Amino acid sequence: MTININGIPTYYEEYGPADAPTVLVLPGWMARASLYRIIPDTISAKYHVILPDMPGFLGDTPEPPSAWDLNGFVDFTVAFIEAMHIDVLTLMGHSFGGRIIIKLMNRPALPFSVDRIVLIDAAGIRHELSAAARRRQKAFKLAKHFMSEKQIEKYKQTHGSADYRAASPLMRECMVKAINEDLTDMLPGVSPETLLIWGTADTATPISDGELMEQTMPNAGLARIEGAGHFSFSDNPTVFRNILISYFKL
Repeated sequence: MTININGIPTYYEEYGPADAPTVLVLPGWMARASLYRIIPDTISAKYHVILPDMPGFLGDTPEPPSAWDLNGFVDFTVAFIEAMHIDVLTLMGHSFGGRIIIKLMNRPALPFSVDRIVLIDAAGIRHELSAAARRRQKAFKLAKHFMSEKQIEKYKQTHGSADYRAASPLMRECMVKAINEDLTDMLPGVSPETLLIWGTADTATPISDGELMEQTMPNAGLARIEGAGHFSFSDNPTVFRNILISYFKL
């Protein structure tokens, strides 16, 4: 299905009874809605589950009109919830989706109520660069004063992350703006009951991030999936399903 959000035709998938409690699932960076169908497959008998494709991600929603920072994605999420006429909901986010939720929950006033949160291998805590990475960064900052725009872009294409290399020029700008903000100081502002689900072998957002969130968020508990990585829900779907079944009392 498609709904217009601030001029952006936004694709979303919808599962479960329309009059059941709503669960909105926000995807990881560049992930499409369909990647998360394990969630409605598990809980949609008793919950109304909505999976949107975020603007510019690898789904069916076009890019944003300009290079958004994190606030741009938060604003879009708020507008989507309002357009769907949702008054009360559970927010669930994987990786970058968790980053959106943390920032959203620190807004001074929201036009809806969040009764609980589920964060899956969530992003938001910035880590210090390694010594080698700092040296590369310093060398690039010095060298780029003598490089053409074409040379600078070639360097970024060669040395950037896989996500960066795969993105369009606009989404690269979004990526640089949206994922570098450290949200550590905002963790205490996530006050609703929060379930943290984490793969113990996650190298993108390490288990220590989940442990810090558990310690810092007022009402958080951490469920570990042993040996799973950043996509813990697909690395060990049986354990992930069992966690959801237990938490949502199915």
